[in-house]
Amino acid sequence: MPVDAPTTPLLVTLVDDYDVVLTGLAHMFDAHRDRIVVAEIDANAELDDSIDIVLYDSFAQPESDQLEIAALVANPRARHVVVYTWNFQQELVDAALAEGVHGYLSKTLGAADLVDALERIAAGEVVVSRAGRRAPSADGLDWPGKGVGITDRESEVLALITQGKSNAEVAQLTYLSPNTVKSHIRSVYRKIGSDSRTQAVLWGVANGFSPDHHRIDHWLGGP
Repeated sequence: MPVDAPTTPLLVTLVDDYDVVLTGLAHMFDAHRDRIVVAEIDANAELDDSIDIVLYDSFAQPESDQLEIAALVANPRARHVVVYTWNFQQELVDAALAEGVHGYLSKTLGAADLVDALERIAAGEVVVSRAGRRAPSADGLDWPGKGVGITDRESEVLALITQGKSNAEVAQLTYLSPNTVKSHIRSVYRKIGSDSRTQAVLWGVANGFSPDHHRIDHWLGGP
C-alpha cells in the first residue's frame, strides 16, 4: 500500500560501476522529482551528501553477500541501503537482510512502484520484492549493448567477461547455471559478430563494457 508522500523529496544515491546503467536508472525518477531526487551517482567514491537511500545496482557487481554492501550499510551518511537486482535466490536475500539492508528490490519494478517502495523504506519498512519468474527489466533501464540487441542478462555476462572473469566465475556471480552462461555467450557472439572470447572482450572494451571509475555529482541540479 502506498505511503503518504514525504513533504520533501527523498535524496537517493545510485551505486554501480557502469555509467550507462546508472544514468538509465536515474532517468526513471525524472517524472517523480517531487518525491525522489538523485543527489549523487557514485562509482567507487565516498558519499559526500547525507543520503536517505543508497540504491545499489547489482549489474556486473558482487552480489549481496560481499563486502561492498556491508561498507554501505556502515556508512553514517547513508540512512537506508537497498539492493536493486534480478537475483532473488533466498540465500542472497537472507544475506543482504542479515547485513542490514532495508530493501531488496526487483529490476522489473516500474518507476512508480520503485518510488513507492523507496518511500516505504524511508518510512521505516523493510521491503523485499516478491520473487517470481524471470521477467524483463523495467522500461527505461539501460545497459551496455542494448542498442545492438544485447539483452540485460547477456550484457551482464559480457561485462563480467570483459572484466576477465571465467565462465565459472560468471556463473557464480550471476547465480546462473554454467549452461545458461554458455548460452548467453553464444548469443552475444552472434550479435556482435565475434568468433572468439578475445574478440568479444576487445569488442566489450570498445563498447562500454569496462567498469567506469568516476562519479556524477548532483544529478540534474540535485542538492
